[in-house]
Parts: sequence; C-alpha cells; structure tokens
Amino acid sequence: MTIDVLAFAASPRRHGNSETLLDQVLDVMKGEGAAVEKIVVPEADIKPCRGCNACAKLNRCIQRDYMDYIHDRIIEADCIILASPIYCMGLTAQAKVLVDRSQVFCTRKYTLRLPVVPPERKGKRVGIFISTAGQTWENVFDAAIPSVKCFFNVIDVRDRDVRYLMVNGVDEKGAIDRHPTALQDAETLAGEVIAHLREVGVT
Repeated sequence: MTIDVLAFAASPRRHGNSETLLDQVLDVMKGEGAAVEKIVVPEADIKPCRGCNACAKLNRCIQRDYMDYIHDRIIEADCIILASPIYCMGLTAQAKVLVDRSQVFCTRKYTLRLPVVPPERKGKRVGIFISTAGQTWENVFDAAIPSVKCFFNVIDVRDRDVRYLMVNGVDEKGAIDRHPTALQDAETLAGEVIAHLREVGVT
C-alpha cells in the first residue's frame, strides 16, 4: 500500500514561505513513492465552526461543505501536514478554521467514545507542522503550538509522532529561499518521516 500524504497549505498568500517549505517536503515524499494531495485551504469552501455541538449527536458536522471530503481524507491519510505562517503570534485564520472544524473528531473521541481511526492504525500516523514567521523572537511560535497539538490529538496522531519545522526571521515572500538551512531541513524531515512510516509498517 502506498504511503498516503495529506497536506494543508493554510496561508492566504499563495507560494509564500510556508508553502514553499511545504512543497519542498512534498516533492521529496513524491520522489520516495508517496501519494501526495495538497489542499489550499483559503481556496476551499470551509465554513467556520458554528459551535452548535450537533456533531456530538450526529457524529458528523451539520454543515455541508468541503470539510465533508476533508474529514474522510484526514482519517485515510498516513501523514497529515499543516503548513501555516504565524499571524499576530498565532495560526492564520484559515488554519484555525480547519482546526476548529476538527471538533467533529473531538466529540467522536471524547463524547461519543467512538474510534477516529481503526485500532490497528494507531501509532502508524505522523503529523507535521510547518510554519514560518517574520519576527525573530524565540517565542514567536509558542502560541500556535497548543492549537496544533490539539488538532493532531483529536485526529489520533500521537504527540510523539508529530514533527515540527518552524523557521523565524523570514518575512517577505521568497525570504525562505535565502535561509541557510530551511530548504535542506525540509528535505531531511521528509525523508525521515517516510522512513519512519515504512518502519512502522506503512508501505
């Protein structure tokens, strides 16, 4: 079975620094034989969570939009990648909409006590968070991390199976191309994740 990679590009600025890093990762994974799908979140029909808690009764979101497809793909994928720059010390609004709409999985897991993925797939999924920031502050990513951890937790990716590639000090479009290590770090990360998934039995 081919390794299934699902990636979310969540920057409102197309082909900016975070998406460039994401594409670098995906190119390596494709070269390793993985099946890769990239969803550009700002261009998808994804409505904000309404906070209605209907998912706690229905086991699905009451809204009908592109998240119907995304919910299924999140369950199917072996590797889920979220790429978002930092805006005002947090995730972009587009990334946060995706995270909030994952409430379906939260209620499935903790309210309805139903599995998100089959038991045999637990521990065989990897999450990656790719982020860039214009600020050079060491703590510029700190506020985004809890939302990222929550997202991966509710979709049954263990915390120890989440990888991070976060690069600060890259503001203007194209700055990532001049960073001394970022693109190589992306290639290395991609190779390591594919090797890990093969090791745990995803082929």
